[in-house]
Amino acid sequence: PCAGPILGLLLTGAALNGASVQTTLLLLIYAAGAATSLGLALLIGGQVFALMKRSLGAGEWVRRALGVLVLGGVAAIALGLDTGVLTRVSLASTGGIEQKLINAVRPAPAPRPAPKAGEPLPVEGTFPSLAGATQWLNSPPLTAESLRGKVVLVDFWTYSCINCIRALPYARGWADKYKDHGLVVIGVHAPEFAFEKDPVNVAKAVKDLGVDYPVALDNDYAIWKGFNNEYWPAHYFIDTQGQIRHHHFGEGEYRESEDVIRQLLADAGQNNLPGGYVSDDHRGVEAAASDDLTRSPETYVGYARTMNFVGGRVARDETHDYRAPASLAANQWSLDGRWTVRDENAQLDRAGGAIVYRFRGRDLHLVLGPASDGKPIRYRVSIDGQPPGADHGMDTDAEGNGTVTGQRLYQLVRQAGGSGERLFEITFLDPGVQAYAFTFG
Repeated sequence: PCAGPILGLLLTGAALNGASVQTTLLLLIYAAGAATSLGLALLIGGQVFALMKRSLGAGEWVRRALGVLVLGGVAAIALGLDTGVLTRVSLASTGGIEQKLINAVRPAPAPRPAPKAGEPLPVEGTFPSLAGATQWLNSPPLTAESLRGKVVLVDFWTYSCINCIRALPYARGWADKYKDHGLVVIGVHAPEFAFEKDPVNVAKAVKDLGVDYPVALDNDYAIWKGFNNEYWPAHYFIDTQGQIRHHHFGEGEYRESEDVIRQLLADAGQNNLPGGYVSDDHRGVEAAASDDLTRSPETYVGYARTMNFVGGRVARDETHDYRAPASLAANQWSLDGRWTVRDENAQLDRAGGAIVYRFRGRDLHLVLGPASDGKPIRYRVSIDGQPPGADHGMDTDAEGNGTVTGQRLYQLVRQAGGSGERLFEITFLDPGVQAYAFTFG
């Protein structure tokens, strides 16, 4: 059933990017895979048919056995016994396997050694166009040409991404510290979820997060594609001649990044640069992640990218009553109550629904939003069946109470005493909430 959509994706990619060696190889691989599958089916089917012809008695028993299996399958479906098995072989469970295959075929780039202070920085490319921005905040539209003579830091981010949020204090700090010495920081907001394309949402997030430097809204991913970027957050360091001299993906290496900024400013003739480094002492949701390497992975709630779901079959784009199992293994999660699961999120259709997750980590975040009417939605959080107390997050009180008022990331748990394995549950007292993704720290 997937053959048609896969072929459609291949042809669409070729149409958008043009014919190339890559698209030709992909089509040849697709053809080889299809031919191999059909060939095996013909070969095995022919052998089975020949065997049955040689022994009609055996063939009769095979047909009877198959008939019994079909009737048993119908009975299992009618009684709902199939849902647990289907859950374990569906997209909700194979997402992790698929991601491992993708990583094996196309691994993330190996981290490069951080540049040493004073060593010449390589030229990695030229400053791509900024013309694809759909809107600018905090600034009139900027161009690569108008920024010649300035050292530029381009920061790709999106406002519900916890990794981006934890990196923002450094971008803000560098912008403020070096703005009078020739540095321009540009935030390129490339949305991950549909609600992050709304300029009103982004403008509110920019204000709430204290971002006062120019922000380009890259809703069509034009700037993203110009940089051949694939990561949130991603920092690109550009010299006064419009050349990319360094980049860094993800969190970390903030001091090394600041050394790059200082080196590019010094190369441009800037003297008497302020000393020291931007502070690492950040609080709340912007605090650095814990050093627990076993913390739970980012987990999407929508069916397009979810994994480790154990609440029965996922009814795609349909209202369905879910029941959370009595126990969960580490990193498993489930819905409970009446939900409609879409590719990007799950929406609660009846008050009293819940999400449960057995997680490991100091922090638990969940991207949430109200329904289209924008009405606030009350929720209550528990950890191991009890109010969170001292382990509550910024968006939850000690009793576990909180309210969804907008489409953003909510910090629901911050464990005061480490990052052990816990059972998290959030119950929504009003209908309409939309849940997108869990992240952990």
